[in-house]
Amino acid sequence: MMEQDQLGRETRIIAVGNQKGGVAKTTNTVHLATALGEMGRRCLIWDLDMNHGATLHFGIPSEGFLGTFEVLIGEEQPEDVIITNDDEDVELPEHVHILAARRNLEKIDQALVAKNKFLITQDVLLKPLQSLRGQYDYIFLDTAPNATTPTIAAYKAAELFILSAMPDPFAIAGLNDALADIQDAQRHGNPHIRLLGVILSGVDKRTRLANTLNEYVEQIFAPDGRRSAKFKTTISRSTAVPQAQKLGKTLFQTHPTHAVTEQYRVLAREVETRLLGLTGNQTNLGLYDTKAVR
Repeated sequence: MMEQDQLGRETRIIAVGNQKGGVAKTTNTVHLATALGEMGRRCLIWDLDMNHGATLHFGIPSEGFLGTFEVLIGEEQPEDVIITNDDEDVELPEHVHILAARRNLEKIDQALVAKNKFLITQDVLLKPLQSLRGQYDYIFLDTAPNATTPTIAAYKAAELFILSAMPDPFAIAGLNDALADIQDAQRHGNPHIRLLGVILSGVDKRTRLANTLNEYVEQIFAPDGRRSAKFKTTISRSTAVPQAQKLGKTLFQTHPTHAVTEQYRVLAREVETRLLGLTGNQTNLGLYDTKAVR
C-alpha cells in the first residue's frame, strides 16, 4: 500500500446510479474511469452490485477474488483486495483498479448483523473509503439499481453523484427515484452530496423518440434557465459495446478509435471541466425539480 502523503491526490468519490436497471450505468462507470485513466488519472472502481457487472466487464472471474463483501464485514482491508494488473490473469486499462463484487453480496445484511447487531449499516463504506483517500484521483462507486445496503451506503459516503439514463421513458422516470434518494441522503447524514451530472447513453439520434427525450432531460435539469445538469456529451448506441463486454474488455481495448470510444474521452474531459467549475450550490439538488421527471 502507498502512503497517502506520498501521493497527495485529491480523491473524488463519485457514485453512479439510477433506480432502474439496464441503463448502461456500469458501462458508463467502466468507460468513464478508463477514459480518465488514459488521461493519467488514477481511478478505482468499487463494484457494489450483487450482479457484479463491473467485475465481469473486465473479464474477472466472479469467484476468483475477495472483494466488497469481505471489506464491508470487516474481514479485509480494501487495500489488500483491490485488483490491479499485478494480479495474475488480469488485464485492466492503464491506471484503473477495481474492488470486485460477487454473488455473496446477497447475504451482506445477515453477515453485518451477525458481526455487530448495533452496526449502522448505511455507514459501512465510510471508514474503508477514508483509508483510500489520497491514493486515487477518482473512486467510482458502481451501485445496484435498487436500495440494497451497499447502495444506501454509497449515497451516504459519496461526495458527488452521476445519474445514468437511456432515451427510454421508464429509464428517465427512474431518475426521479434516484434524485429523491440523493435528497434523502442530503437530509439524513450526507448534506454535502451533490449531483455532478446526468449521462444519456444508448442514443440513436436518427429516432424522434431519442431526440425528444434528450431535449426533455436537458430541460428538466436546467431549472430557472441555469446550465443543464445533463452532460453535453451523449453516448451513442453501438453494437461495439456488447462485443467488448463479451470479451471482458472496454472499447478502449477493443475499438480504440471508435466513435463511442471518442465520446467517452470527450465526456471525461467534460467531467473534469465541470469539477473545476464546481462552486457553492451550483449543483445543489435543492435547485432541481425532481417531480418533473415523474
